[in-house]
Amino acid sequence: MLELSLPGFDYKVKKQNGTVMIFDIVRKKYVVLTPEEWVRQHVVHYLVEKKGYAISRVAVEREIELYGLKRRFDIVVFDRSGNPWLLVECKAPAVALTQKVFDQVFRYNLTLAAPYVAITNGVRHFCGCLEQGSDFRFLDDFPDFR
Repeated sequence: MLELSLPGFDYKVKKQNGTVMIFDIVRKKYVVLTPEEWVRQHVVHYLVEKKGYAISRVAVEREIELYGLKRRFDIVVFDRSGNPWLLVECKAPAVALTQKVFDQVFRYNLTLAAPYVAITNGVRHFCGCLEQGSDFRFLDDFPDFR
């Protein structure tokens, strides 16, 4: 797979009916290894192994309802009270992180109301904090879990 700007990690892969699968430590099952999944797995491992997030607070690819439509977020980290705290939208490395991607994560966050949001394609990352009003403050890295 492609080299990303996130640290590498120990991963398990297998082939099933000619399809490469990777083990997801959050969902506790093998999932199809697409370029976007490669990024998602790197982010999950980075948050858990390097940033110290509890794996029990991380959710991957769960359904939400947005304007009556069903959508799936990539990663949400919940705070100690069980509220969404960080929303991460992952894209494949070849996908540019444009305004359209920012708009997508902010639309999803209308439902989730997480104070932190991030977008990544595994090569570039933009993380930030939603402050009072509609101000958005960029961060240098994914936030430290509090």
